[in-house]
Amino acid sequence: MPMIQPVILSGGSGTRLWPLSTSSCPKQFLSLTSASSMIAETVQRAKGEGYAEPIVVTGTNQIDLLRGALASERFTLLAEPAARNTAPAIALAAQHAVETDGAQLLLVMPSDHLIADLAAFREAIDAGKPLAEDGWLVTFGIEPDRPETGYGYIEAGDGISGRGRAAAAFHEKPDPATAERYLQAGGFYWNAGIFLMRADRYLEELSQHEPAIFRAVAAAYRKGALGAEAYVPEASEFRRSPSQSIDYAVMERTERKAVIPVNMGWSDIGSFEALHAVLPRDERGNVVVGDVVAEDCSDGLFWSTGPLVTAAGLQDLVVVATPEAVAVVPRSRSQDVKLIVERLRADGRSQL
Repeated sequence: MPMIQPVILSGGSGTRLWPLSTSSCPKQFLSLTSASSMIAETVQRAKGEGYAEPIVVTGTNQIDLLRGALASERFTLLAEPAARNTAPAIALAAQHAVETDGAQLLLVMPSDHLIADLAAFREAIDAGKPLAEDGWLVTFGIEPDRPETGYGYIEAGDGISGRGRAAAAFHEKPDPATAERYLQAGGFYWNAGIFLMRADRYLEELSQHEPAIFRAVAAAYRKGALGAEAYVPEASEFRRSPSQSIDYAVMERTERKAVIPVNMGWSDIGSFEALHAVLPRDERGNVVVGDVVAEDCSDGLFWSTGPLVTAAGLQDLVVVATPEAVAVVPRSRSQDVKLIVERLRADGRSQL
């Protein structure tokens, strides 16, 4: 029976959590929901009997950060010389798995998500394993509890076996009315970006639907070199790969895609609103972290890693301060932090 090979994708920059998350220390290396970093929590949830040492895919610019965050862990590090989205990153890990262990099962996970119910997560993996061994590309759909517009959705079709259902369609982030319709209809699940599949089957589907990605990554892997810190694919070959997500490149197009519905306390911690939802709150509904004095404030998030932050009479507001910058935004518009980052990048500011 094949081992499960965890594959942890650690290339993101977490711009919607700026200024906590920056290019010099992205979200996955922060301790946001516990004393451990997000990536260390991800490694821990996929350890134990039946699980191999993880493959971590990151950018060459994050090698030192990653080695520091996982100093006590054993893992294989694959370092991309350029960012090319999730389809090539997973192809790189799949190529490595095929070269070393044949048809091993890949458990692909983002490095910066929260899963509060580990038992439910493991049960879902166990439910998806027979399907993956049989050649299905399995994803995991989070059972929605609200009409969320910040996530993509997976529409489930007919049952296959056990908890598995055919994944009928993938849907982009909906408007509020569509999200409400999904919730009322049932059978629509949040897309968590977690996958379980045989490495050889993923490469087979990729070669069929996105042959340019398959060829570029295969050539880059074959011509790559093992350095002191990581295996680095050959840069010019890797850069020939188109930049595509696994959803677009493979999952939306394969005929053998399955979804396992699961309720496991999942959050992508993709905004300060999401962070507010999962952290302990005081009697007024405030999340308070760091050197903060908040008087007569309610339902806010006040976080400081630098100066004293004081606030009075504020409601539903996010105030985040670091030694380099301060961000203030209504909780309902916390996704707009990404727009601030785009403006700062365009202006050539150094605080990113």
